[in-house]
Amino acid sequence: MKVSALTGQNNYFEDFKVGDVLKHARGKTIEPMDQVWITNVTMNTAEAHFNEHLAKNSNYGQRLGFGGVTISMCIGLAAQDTAENALAELGMDKIRLKGPVYHGDTLYCYSEVLETNDAEQPDAGVVRFKHYGVNQHDKHIFEGERWVLIKRRSHWGDK
Repeated sequence: MKVSALTGQNNYFEDFKVGDVLKHARGKTIEPMDQVWITNVTMNTAEAHFNEHLAKNSNYGQRLGFGGVTISMCIGLAAQDTAENALAELGMDKIRLKGPVYHGDTLYCYSEVLETNDAEQPDAGVVRFKHYGVNQHDKHIFEGERWVLIKRRSHWGDK
């Protein structure tokens, strides 16, 4: 089996065109376990993430999701289309948490191709994406930019 058979056929560097907007196929419901476990593992001590009594009496009326989980989930939802043929994650910038995420919310992600550039190495190029996350009510909850070094079909794909 060729290595290229293990990844998608439409997400090599040459496939990304500036202005393209991708709606990613999957959504993810944020389970309380996702939120509380990662909040505790990262030693985040903000009680709004894990103190139900405090949160019920806050302006939000319930526990808030940890922004690190929101960021990770949105980038993860985009990965099948934007990272499957990646050689390296080069950076992230302009990360914005645009609205609250609660336990039980379902996240969806879209990605816009902002820029494509040749890389120093001939077998790959750099794509700059802007990722958008929305919840089940289509409320904008996340956005951020990401640079990825992606394989060129001309070098890695089936010939």
